[in-house]
Amino acid sequence: MIPPAELGELEAFRSLLAGQEQAEIGGALCTCLEATPGSALFNRALGLGLAEPATEAALDEIDAFFTGLGLAYGIPLSPAAQPAELPEWLEAHNFRRGYAWTKFARAPVPPPRPETDLRVVEIGADRADAFADVFVRAYGTPEVAGSLLERLPGSDGWRCFVAFDGGEPAATGALFVTRKVGWLGAGGTLPEFRRRGAQGALLAARIEAGREAGCETLVTETGEPKNGRAGGSYRNIVRAGFEPLYVRQNYLSSVEADTSGTRA
Repeated sequence: MIPPAELGELEAFRSLLAGQEQAEIGGALCTCLEATPGSALFNRALGLGLAEPATEAALDEIDAFFTGLGLAYGIPLSPAAQPAELPEWLEAHNFRRGYAWTKFARAPVPPPRPETDLRVVEIGADRADAFADVFVRAYGTPEVAGSLLERLPGSDGWRCFVAFDGGEPAATGALFVTRKVGWLGAGGTLPEFRRRGAQGALLAARIEAGREAGCETLVTETGEPKNGRAGGSYRNIVRAGFEPLYVRQNYLSSVEADTSGTRA
């Protein structure tokens, strides 16, 4: 069984990348965006070793799927993935370890009151361009991802939010709900609006939206602390009441693969 912290992300990316090549192999969901051949954020095998134990034959089939499309890719590996030898198998297949992520969860209880002078608004399809434009510029995502993001506001399972400074869009955040799990992602703030509480306010809005949707748990992730120091995203998540569950290692198929989402 895939645990909530992994299920929310997996189903969110299945939805985000609907219409692109996808495959279910050995219990893992393989997603891709062929326009970003070096992105191990879009080109990934999610949930490997969770729904069922992985096999070396499944690893070969996953590799054939991605290499057949000419894509570098990643395999994010939960500590719960089976069998225990899976990390050794990946290293034997010449995978390298990339930047690991911390997975978080929290109960659907009221969030802390945010402190910001920005105004958070839930948006629909009529403002989808603002949502996509801000995230692409804030996060440094390749422009090709903009058309995917524009589809999210108003789509099944998605609730999308933008923080405004007056009438100017400043920051974004999204909630995806699946099977009583709420996944929080797509958070980005334009540089000129940082340190004004945008993400704290967007986290609070999405937590409330998840509560309204009947979520039993809320989950998210961000990069693990570097040299013992947590980044801004990590600190915002903790301040919003999320607790770290575990660190998830990202295994990368080649030096061209990158999990930041900024590489095409």
